[in-house]
Amino acid sequence: MAIIPTNPTRTTPSRFAPGRSRDIVCLGRLGVDLYAQQVGARLEDVSTFAKYLGGSSANIAFGCARLGLQSAMLTRVGDDHMGRFLTETLAKEGCDTSHIRVDPERLTALVLLGIKDRDTFPLIFYRENCADMAVDPADFDEAFIASAKALLITGTHFSTEQVNRTSLAALDYARRNNVRTVLDIDYRPVLWGLTGKADGETRFVASAGVSEHLQRILPNFDLVIGTEEEFRIAGGKEALVDALKRVREVTSATLLVKRGPLGCQIVEGAVPDSLDDVPMQRGVEVEVLNVLGAGDAFASGFLSGWLRDASLEDCARAANACGALVVSRHGCAPAMPTPAELDYFLSEAQADPVRMRRPDRDATLARLHRVTPARKRHDEVLGFAFDHRNQFFDLAQQTGADESRIAHLKNLYVEAVAQTESALGLQGKIGVLIDDRYGQDALNAATGRDWWIGRPVELPGSVPLVFDHGRSIGTTLASWPIGHTVKCLVQFHPDEPIEQRLEQEAQLRALYDAVQASGHELLLEVIPPKLDGKPNPPGTIARALKRLYNIGLYPEWWKLEPLDAAQWREVDALIAERDPHCRGVVLLGLSAPMDQLMSGFKAAAASQTCRGFTVGRTIFYEPSYAWLKGDIDDKTVIARVRTAFETLIAAWREARAEALTAQTAQTSPAHHGAREEKAA
Repeated sequence: MAIIPTNPTRTTPSRFAPGRSRDIVCLGRLGVDLYAQQVGARLEDVSTFAKYLGGSSANIAFGCARLGLQSAMLTRVGDDHMGRFLTETLAKEGCDTSHIRVDPERLTALVLLGIKDRDTFPLIFYRENCADMAVDPADFDEAFIASAKALLITGTHFSTEQVNRTSLAALDYARRNNVRTVLDIDYRPVLWGLTGKADGETRFVASAGVSEHLQRILPNFDLVIGTEEEFRIAGGKEALVDALKRVREVTSATLLVKRGPLGCQIVEGAVPDSLDDVPMQRGVEVEVLNVLGAGDAFASGFLSGWLRDASLEDCARAANACGALVVSRHGCAPAMPTPAELDYFLSEAQADPVRMRRPDRDATLARLHRVTPARKRHDEVLGFAFDHRNQFFDLAQQTGADESRIAHLKNLYVEAVAQTESALGLQGKIGVLIDDRYGQDALNAATGRDWWIGRPVELPGSVPLVFDHGRSIGTTLASWPIGHTVKCLVQFHPDEPIEQRLEQEAQLRALYDAVQASGHELLLEVIPPKLDGKPNPPGTIARALKRLYNIGLYPEWWKLEPLDAAQWREVDALIAERDPHCRGVVLLGLSAPMDQLMSGFKAAAASQTCRGFTVGRTIFYEPSYAWLKGDIDDKTVIARVRTAFETLIAAWREARAEALTAQTAQTSPAHHGAREEKAA
């Protein structure tokens, strides 16, 4: 049930000028939202906050990008950490950030928001002389505005002389270049100086001055979006229908009126005497957690269809669905849905509207929200694993070295990996596995380098599985950077004793639920133990993975021992069937000799899911022993580790290249011709 047509069959001319490289430019607020994590608490009593991208225009730019549009943001941020966070967040979502200017004199805007109950959402705007209110006509040129199908501006950016002048300049460029214009009224009385500075919650204060100002700019717009209260301020009338009539007197724009849980109404042409004469575009009724940002999601959904020339009814359907999903979630920008979520949500709501009153409880929808937004691809992972704890402790014991030296050794390994990355040009390909018992300093040094970082949570050697820092795994993850992948080694066999298997599965379920809440990716390293000392038959790995899929676990990553070609085909088929969103498989080493690992690489290289390796003891064991014993210095241990690591990298890449060549040969016309000739 595709609700966002990508190639609509057009029977009428497009709404937009042809040949535009961007769908929409969004001009307006961009700031950090700090959302209270304690739902039900007064803002005074909140103890922790979650940091999100915020600002109405930015939320819409983000939502449009997530729904597949070419959106661009036009604003300013401060020369500070939060400004960089916002710019990076938009860029990761696919939004054009080329016209987000860095203001060296002002800080990035900030908002504190709470969720007290379904009707009370306290918020405080920290926007005194903030960066986005200093956006200037010199920050953009006519060609930038003319490159878009549409320009969106939110009402706040008409509230001071500076942003009013800037917005009018953008509108002038738009009108001269046949760029459609959109106003999201976005009325915040506090931002017009109509309430106390701490009163961000008040949504409506009548003001003749604001109404007159809005009416002066309304003629410049083709589409106007607002709530009932926002159209009342735009029209300067108490009754909604009277306000809409006043708005119609000054603009011929399409008026999109948001009616909360009822849906929305679209007014084209004359405003009737009764709004009952305007069809209500109804949405899906859901239980509300947080209304903050729902309007921005609504606008994103509407524009996702409007900019693709969809009918207004289809646009409204997408808008209502986006709004419904966001009011059921924490935050705004990260709560925005993808096209896959919208399709699923509307399909399920039509089939079972009662169940979809709580979309936050639907496991499939939650998974789609996790895996379908844009994510950094990892087509190749070249990983050095030194997250081992028991092995390094044993090495220290064997060599008589002080245990405290292990931390320094692991820092040297980070330096070795960095040198390998630089020497071989492996930016975006490097991976490491590092623990926090001996490797916290190494983790700190590795973080922020754009490496794939895995971090263990299991107590080494535990069967059944036990977590290293206690049962409360969610508490452990609370302090981890979000970019760290949670790695868990489990000695799991589908035929192990039932009591042990159930205990291990319960632990894995607790871990899986914890990463769903924390947002971290999960890597499960599955090593089936030998039962009764007998080698495991072929297919044991695939059966173990199938069992974990059957109980509802979908890790982003698997880490597996080397398999033969037939077993790799079995694993590939299983992952393709059960979890096409899986990020992939990485190979483990199990202290195998170098030549044995290279043989395993050749079997794995043809796999559709294997992305590379994270090998440890084969690389570090001998140089670590020599260094801890005092036989070699820092420079030498780095060199030896680099040599082993780079040898494995070369072997993996050679195996991959050979596999690719073989696959290409098998699919070439000459190969097919030879097969047909042989068959004849």
